[in-house]
Amino acid sequence: MRNVFLIIFSIFCIFFFANSAISLIITEKGKEGMSGIPDSRGLPWQASMTINVVTVDPKAELGKKLFFDPILSKDGTVSCASCHKPEHGFADDKPVSIGIKGQKGERNTPTAFNTANLKFLFWDGRASSLEEQVLGPIENPVEMGEKVSNVLEKLNKNPGYAKEFATIFKKTPISTSQLVHAIAAFERTLISKDSDYDRFLAGDSMALSDSANHGLALFNGKAMCIACHKGPDFTDGGFHNIGLPITDDVGRAKISVSGKDTRKFKTPTLREVANTAPYFHSGEFDTLEAVIAYYNAGGGEDTYKDPLKKPLNLNQQEQKDLVAFLKSLTGRQPKITPPTLSH
Repeated sequence: MRNVFLIIFSIFCIFFFANSAISLIITEKGKEGMSGIPDSRGLPWQASMTINVVTVDPKAELGKKLFFDPILSKDGTVSCASCHKPEHGFADDKPVSIGIKGQKGERNTPTAFNTANLKFLFWDGRASSLEEQVLGPIENPVEMGEKVSNVLEKLNKNPGYAKEFATIFKKTPISTSQLVHAIAAFERTLISKDSDYDRFLAGDSMALSDSANHGLALFNGKAMCIACHKGPDFTDGGFHNIGLPITDDVGRAKISVSGKDTRKFKTPTLREVANTAPYFHSGEFDTLEAVIAYYNAGGGEDTYKDPLKKPLNLNQQEQKDLVAFLKSLTGRQPKITPPTLSH
């Protein structure tokens, strides 16, 4: 009997210590991974365990329909997406956009990506929120050329929109407030993310090429880009005169009514910049290479030019490295496809 007891006790001890050893190994591997040591794919262990939960905001989905719907324009030919094209980084591929009746706008269409946290909208900063910004293109006679009252009338007469607005906002009829909040809700979802640069920041040391890595150092140093293009959205949110060709467009000065703001324009985000050519408020340059060359020369001549704009003395390889870094700011966010419209 005693021998049987000893045998059972021995088996129990073996099982207990073996199980403890396995638990210890698992625990230590978990600690090792969470310390940031990459796995075989070059990504942190913790990142490989991330689960993305996608939630759908009905208001944003409604705003998406409105964003792509030419019903907002006077003649039903122009939508927000006509100028903020998804395939071009939600910007336009023309120097200036084309509105109703083939009319040309005055400025280049900036990207709609990463506008959620901006203090100022439009190149001259005349709007201070996405909601305020929404009505500008609709009422602009060159862009959509429509009265908001007419837009509301069309939406209220549309059974699909009338039902959807009533379901979401619990009020009828459709109002200006509901219209702008729906579109702004969609615009807030337009976030460029998971770029090579983002992966680099997350700990993937192999995410940036050698050239892009050198470009990052130049961006933060010799090239002085970070003086204006800073923060997660790569913009200081301010206004600067970089010496572009002088025209009748006085930029921020028209809004601030201050001479010191003459021909100053808002610093754009650099997120998705590789996809948003042509560049600057006038669509002046077609390529990133031309933009870098312009800055390298110190910009153009203008009495009101920002004093920071001086020759950079970058050699050809350094200019290429800067371009490589800028291209690393292209995200891997899900592709946004036009919705099915009910009319």
